[in-house]
Amino acid sequence: MDNSTAGKWDSLPVKLDDNIIQTLDELKFTHMTPVQAACIPLFMSNKDVAAEAVTGSGKTLAFVIPILQILQKREEKLKKLQIGALIITPTRELALQISEVVGRFLQRYPQFRQILLVGGSNPIDDVEKFKSQGANIIVATPGRLEDMFRRKADGLDLASCVKTLDVLVLDEADRLLGMGFEASLNTILSYLPKQRRTGLFSATQTQELEKLVRAGLRNPVRIAVKEKGVAASNSQKTPARLSNYYTMCRAEEKFNTLVTFLRQHKNEKQLVFFSTCACVEYFGKALEALIKKVTILCIHGKMEKKDKRSKIFSEFRELKSGILVCTDVMARGIDIPDVHWVLQYDPPSSASSFVHRCGRTARIGNTGNALVFLLPMEETYVNFLSINQKCPLQKLPRIKDVVDVLPKVKALALSDRAIFEKGMRAFVSYIQAYAKHECSLIFRIKDLDFATLARGFALLRMPKMPELRGKSFPDFQEEAVDTDTIRFKDKQREKQRQKKIAEQKEKPEIPRKSFIKNKAWSKQNNKKEKRKKNAAKRKRTEGSDVEDEDMAELLSDTRLLKKLKKGKISTEDFDNQMSGRRDS
Repeated sequence: MDNSTAGKWDSLPVKLDDNIIQTLDELKFTHMTPVQAACIPLFMSNKDVAAEAVTGSGKTLAFVIPILQILQKREEKLKKLQIGALIITPTRELALQISEVVGRFLQRYPQFRQILLVGGSNPIDDVEKFKSQGANIIVATPGRLEDMFRRKADGLDLASCVKTLDVLVLDEADRLLGMGFEASLNTILSYLPKQRRTGLFSATQTQELEKLVRAGLRNPVRIAVKEKGVAASNSQKTPARLSNYYTMCRAEEKFNTLVTFLRQHKNEKQLVFFSTCACVEYFGKALEALIKKVTILCIHGKMEKKDKRSKIFSEFRELKSGILVCTDVMARGIDIPDVHWVLQYDPPSSASSFVHRCGRTARIGNTGNALVFLLPMEETYVNFLSINQKCPLQKLPRIKDVVDVLPKVKALALSDRAIFEKGMRAFVSYIQAYAKHECSLIFRIKDLDFATLARGFALLRMPKMPELRGKSFPDFQEEAVDTDTIRFKDKQREKQRQKKIAEQKEKPEIPRKSFIKNKAWSKQNNKKEKRKKNAAKRKRTEGSDVEDEDMAELLSDTRLLKKLKKGKISTEDFDNQMSGRRDS
């Protein structure tokens, strides 16, 4: 996207309110982006909008500005408890971010109030806050908003409050559906007036989203904003100013390479994506010990205190430089200023998530870089992304002066049982995630060298897990230490551990319930997973960002790619079959 973007604000067919213009000047948004230039006039001329634009293209202002313009031009002014606009988004981080943007504009509109409704806090507190302070604009996540509609017994009749609704916005609409919020959205929509303006904003279009467009919008105007200089047929999904790289590492050198890279870019702001929460916990602790004089923060979806995620997110946004170690909870819609590098230590489970991760940098016309670390057996993934996601990668020049830091990580594990246990959990979770990868023809668990991988995780010994049963690992040298003797640094935790050990010695031994013989954990359907699957069926969503049809096509493309590499088909045959599929 060119920084000159789509023109100045005064070029819009409808004159913006002076307060909006002044706030835009303060925020240094002198020009519109293409998605803003396309959406704002339509919204303000009473049209419903379904907008698709690459991540980082300025979608938030494309709906915040029309909302304020519409509300301040209302003939009948909104009262304290009357809702004029409702913005629904999938995560609390994104809701917080949108709320901050709305808040900047509301400094010049004291007649309007907004409320943020997200999980992680006591819903009764939200009820009392709404009743006492009122709100005309709600920014919310679906679960908490649905809960608020059912709080009539607590004195909140939100169904009556939304009768004055002028604008509904579903931000990251495709992800709202992909995360299993369809049932909640249907409940919320049932309370809203039919005469309203509705906007759906997303980076990608899915079949579920198409259903929502048909159900919730009246003759919508569809907008698909392409980046300047990108042919429509090319359908590039990453920002034009993004430099996208890959590097090849053996499993035992991968973490060493990451640490060296981060040390060489100490003065920059970087996101590091791992595949699991346990890997974030383990490698995040290791990075804290190995990279000095740099702020290192960790965030993932299983944090015990949900409000802690919001605090970490806010803290990282304010940093000029630092490292955020995270899972895909940070992959979509999140706007963090001036991210220099997005590092994907583990490729994500779905191809679309790869694109969304990269989109955390090079936002709103800025430049940025992304780098994915691949094992030698995963190199085909580069061609796969180029063909299926229109996301070409270039090979990064070899990272020099890589230092072996794994002995230091082992020393950390020997000095604190918490680190030792985190490492074992991370290793197990990584293998389980690998086994469930959607690109299963490229990421095959049978190709993993467990001994080399364990060395790369700096493990003291191999964990006991079904995938390793009956195998020997002569290439893995266990540390000459009884791991049961490793103590927690936290004295309270160690005291509790010793107490449990003493209790177990006194108890008579009970035969342990065994797992299904020779069946890997990654293939076992325990009760918890079955409950999750049943819940997912009820909601008719849950699961991957890639539809069944899309997945079949992706796998078919991969098979063709492998045939081409092995010389079983010619380049001409490959091109003909690929183009034939695209045209069908």
